[in-house]
Amino acid sequence: MIQLLIICAVSLFMGDIPSTVTVGAMICLSVGLAAIQERRSVKAAEELQKLVRTKAVVVRNGKEQDVDLADVVPGDLVLLNAGSIVPADLRLIAEKDFFVNQSSMTGEAMPVEKTILEPSTKIIEPLDLPNACFQGSTVISGSARGIAIATGAATVLGAISKNLSREKDSTSFDQGVKSFVWLMVRFMVVMVLTVFLIVGLTKHNWIEALLFGLSIAVGLTPEMLPMIITVCLSKGALAMSRKKVIVKKLKAIQNFGAMNILCTDKTGTLTQDRIVLERYVDVTNRASEDVLRYAYMNSYYQTGLRNLLDKVILAG
Repeated sequence: MIQLLIICAVSLFMGDIPSTVTVGAMICLSVGLAAIQERRSVKAAEELQKLVRTKAVVVRNGKEQDVDLADVVPGDLVLLNAGSIVPADLRLIAEKDFFVNQSSMTGEAMPVEKTILEPSTKIIEPLDLPNACFQGSTVISGSARGIAIATGAATVLGAISKNLSREKDSTSFDQGVKSFVWLMVRFMVVMVLTVFLIVGLTKHNWIEALLFGLSIAVGLTPEMLPMIITVCLSKGALAMSRKKVIVKKLKAIQNFGAMNILCTDKTGTLTQDRIVLERYVDVTNRASEDVLRYAYMNSYYQTGLRNLLDKVILAG
């Protein structure tokens, strides 16, 4: 794109209006298509976020109030119940049979019990604190009260988001385009200088030699390349949108298409979040109906949280 801008500027300076208009049109079309497609993707993502408007229950001036998650501030007393989304990083001050799901940060679908007790051993990971809840977690069962100690970017989830949003390394697509552009630039510089010197020395008309060299530069430059790349990537983004997938960055299309093997961690977002009971054995690894019977009674009569293991045992 920079190469095209330079050629457009030089063409305009030399008074070559047709070349200026042609190259300028290619630049506008390429940039315009990319901007429109990415803006549509961002707008679609924002519309999806507007569909989910969650609120938090806080105590202010001795009264319970429903506020937007974005309006929770440090020091607020937050009330949590089953189904609530934790609006900030909280320190618990009261709880009863309180279990939360932290899969948005850990990838683990199994609920975690939280209490008001201080940790008995040194905790390295903040998410392992038994008396703290973190923004982005969801309450599975029970109830609790907690004091907001961090909100927004200052939370653990905010730190993760900041780390994910940092400037990424160049992708293979970026490197390929950059390599091709520099190859064309070097080739164009050599050809233009060679033609300029040959024509200038043979005809002794350096202005004509410069114009001829400029025409060689315009002819060597693939003006349509940026637009072709943008159109192809936009077509891929539109195809993905028909599959209900929003593509925010067009170059992601090429990166996905170039993959041979995609490796990812196993989380509930990719699996069915379901456990299958295959067999029930005793300590000698022999099938035992008694093991299934005792497990069924434990899962059926428990008073705490009924987790995935309990559900599969009761269903079996």
